[in-house]
Amino acid sequence: MVMSRPYPWEASYPDGVQWDAPVRRSTLPELLDGAAAAFGEAAAIEFRERDISFNDLAARAARAAAGFHRLGLPRGSAVALYLHNTPYHPIAFFGAFQAGLRVVLLSPLDAPRVLAHKLKDSGARTLVSTNIPGLLQVAERLLAEGHCDRLIIGDDAAWGTPSPGLPLPAGPAIMAWAEFEGGPLPPPHGLTPDDVACLQYTGGTTGLPRAAMLTHGNLTSVLSMLDAWGASRSAAFNVGPGDKVIGVLPLFHIYALTGVLLRALSAGATILLRPRFDVATTLEDIEVKRATVFPGVPTMWIALAGLPDLESRDFSSLRFAGSGGAPLPGEIATRIEAATGCRLGGGWGMTETSPIGALIPSGVTYTSGLIGLPVPGLVMRIVSLDDPTRELGPNERGEICIRGPNVTPGYFNRPDENAKAFVDGWFLTGDVGHMDERGFFYLVDRKKDMIISGGFNVYPAMIEDAIYEHPDVAECAVIGVADPYRGQAAKAFVTLKPGASALTLDALKDFLKDRVGRHEMPAALEIRETLPRTPVGKLSRKELADEEKARTP
Repeated sequence: MVMSRPYPWEASYPDGVQWDAPVRRSTLPELLDGAAAAFGEAAAIEFRERDISFNDLAARAARAAAGFHRLGLPRGSAVALYLHNTPYHPIAFFGAFQAGLRVVLLSPLDAPRVLAHKLKDSGARTLVSTNIPGLLQVAERLLAEGHCDRLIIGDDAAWGTPSPGLPLPAGPAIMAWAEFEGGPLPPPHGLTPDDVACLQYTGGTTGLPRAAMLTHGNLTSVLSMLDAWGASRSAAFNVGPGDKVIGVLPLFHIYALTGVLLRALSAGATILLRPRFDVATTLEDIEVKRATVFPGVPTMWIALAGLPDLESRDFSSLRFAGSGGAPLPGEIATRIEAATGCRLGGGWGMTETSPIGALIPSGVTYTSGLIGLPVPGLVMRIVSLDDPTRELGPNERGEICIRGPNVTPGYFNRPDENAKAFVDGWFLTGDVGHMDERGFFYLVDRKKDMIISGGFNVYPAMIEDAIYEHPDVAECAVIGVADPYRGQAAKAFVTLKPGASALTLDALKDFLKDRVGRHEMPAALEIRETLPRTPVGKLSRKELADEEKARTP
């Protein structure tokens, strides 16, 4: 089977959505300039009760560009941002591009050795950070150990109270932000849509993170693709002036970078920028500040779904809520939608796709594993796990491949991995799934997370979905562990809701007996107070697997 137009999913598109809608590719400086020209003094960002207008954001980015220019950084070189959610992030982000640089986004939750690897791998020798506890000490350590040549430190107190900032450090290789910004503007950036904008790190096959090269065209094309999807009769998906978008997702992550920062700025919406997610602040943003759009991840929705008074909270301002970053348990989606009256939109994507891939149309009932239809402008297909050149037909399970203007041209300085990741121009995602006759795609699991038990393929996400149906379960994660008979077996890690009775393995098996196959039944259960998370807040199976390996004799 070789797919050609019309693609199977086109017939399933909502009214008004066209697969071949124009996709505009531009540069990120052009995006900010256009937003400032269009929306001027409207609020682009609200942070600690303070508004930053589109004009002000553009002016501050220009001063940052001048600062980078004065440092004499070669055009096309990399600068690293080691920042939490703070206005310094978008200012430095756009300022670097206006100076003709590329950006490396570092996670504040990474261990120092991982940060050192990313700095060395990317070639970034200038590090932008801030003086909040945790970040400042690590930034100074990276400088002292020679992993960078220069620190630029923003004073958190500049954005008002409450500020937990530490005293600004001094040293020949350290510049305070007030000293750094300003000066003669750099010459025109000369960037094109094909130039690399970001080195965005993601998990590597060797255990060390690798950088997906995301071009200006990759990141800006996504906005056109989302606009094309929003051409349907369902206006809830669209974002525009007057909207207030909750910005609790970390801006160093591609989901927030594209889905919150770039999309809101290009559309004229206001970002309610928050350093981190907590239930009380999010409820205030919705009930008091009347937020209209909330892009979240499953752990956020799980936290809200666990509120004892969820049904009595006022969610009337929300007209769009989305979940991404990881599969959303169907039981959680049902609870949220019943309580809020707001359909929890979902989909699929990854760092390498900037991160858009598929979206679930409004009115389509969510079922386990459903990730939706490919968005306009890109093509997805399923190929054999054994032979990625062989395309599979409807309902055959294999690896998801993708091709489109949003897909990375490759990994930075990784020719061997690029050779494995691309086949005939298609990017191999590492996700296992299938497509039905209508063009809807379903995600089963990651290839690397797949458990082979007694010769059968077992997918942790399917077991997790079933466990989430248990009324006492708050969160769960499933991994493969060694089994002397079957080779591997599933082990479930579970946190329980407050007041729940103790849960035993036998009781869990009894609950699951009509929900999973015998080969999928967990062979072990561990109850925990908390479960480990990735920097973006997803439950971390990898950390659990590493713990299991460490305690296996």
